[in-house]
Amino acid sequence: MAARAGRGLSSARMKFDVELDSGAFYPASAIVELAELAEERGFDAIWKGESNSTDPIVLLSAIAARTKTIKLGTAIYHVYGRTPVTMGVQAATLNDVSDGRFLLGLGVANRTIALWHQGTFDRPLRRIREYVEVVRAVSSGEKVEVAGELYPTSGFKLSWRPRHPTLTIYYAGLGDRMTRLAGKIADGVIVNMADPATVRRIVENVRAGAAEAGRDPGAIEIAVKVRCAINDDRAVAKRKLKQVLTFYNLADHYKDLVASMGFAAESQRIRDAYAAGGFKAAMAEVTDGMVDGLPTIAATSAAEVRERVRPWIDAGATRLIIPPVPCTDEPVHEARGFLRGWQT
Repeated sequence: MAARAGRGLSSARMKFDVELDSGAFYPASAIVELAELAEERGFDAIWKGESNSTDPIVLLSAIAARTKTIKLGTAIYHVYGRTPVTMGVQAATLNDVSDGRFLLGLGVANRTIALWHQGTFDRPLRRIREYVEVVRAVSSGEKVEVAGELYPTSGFKLSWRPRHPTLTIYYAGLGDRMTRLAGKIADGVIVNMADPATVRRIVENVRAGAAEAGRDPGAIEIAVKVRCAINDDRAVAKRKLKQVLTFYNLADHYKDLVASMGFAAESQRIRDAYAAGGFKAAMAEVTDGMVDGLPTIAATSAAEVRERVRPWIDAGATRLIIPPVPCTDEPVHEARGFLRGWQT
């Protein structure tokens, strides 16, 4: 019964988004141009992640100045790069600049990213709960009084009254506790590298958390990333996606997720090959079955991608974030072709 309800809700609310942050470096100016095209082609939102690449808030601000309707999302900003007060000020500013189009995706990332910013990766549920409480309070324009353990904040107040004081916040989540927490207090959850069965489990957790908190379970957005690579030669597209999957099989958290989706033996072989021979050796162990069974689509057209994302919609996604992974050394040209070929 829950699965049938999920399909009906997803079909009614489905939104298609784009992310230009996978498999290649896109010059900042080119992303702004591509965002204009994405808006023209009917995409609901464009998302930008944070790691060691270009900064999301700076880039999204430039996009906001050149667009009118497309929403602007971070997928994700991690909590270690700035205090929650700073994040709240930035969020309030961009939400005003964009006339309320900002979607703030936040996550606790991992130990590596925490160390980049002299942080400690611990207590992820409390950390994100408190961080978001401060961010929401700051961006509302009201005086902030949050008696937290990790982010106690008292007395701060913006010098201006935001035109859009209500901020839309998503949690990055995969595990049961984080996704249930998202249902309790976030506006949505961002799901990365999950097959339809895993998405269905996450939807159940999110809705259960919402129900426990007395919220409408159907009002919580489920944003799911499904990467694609497009080439006339499907084998070329698969090879590019194998490169992406190699990274995920070597990454904390994601290697366990891949194993849980039925590829434990394959994932272990990838890590063993990496230890013995480096990245190319590891990539050679990524099978065609992994490309077909994980959230990656090797296609010959954007229209084919649109057809093949249906299982994630049926699983309960209300937003699909589609990062096209370029197969050549001309990522901007490929992204332009993907956007023009997409039928909304």
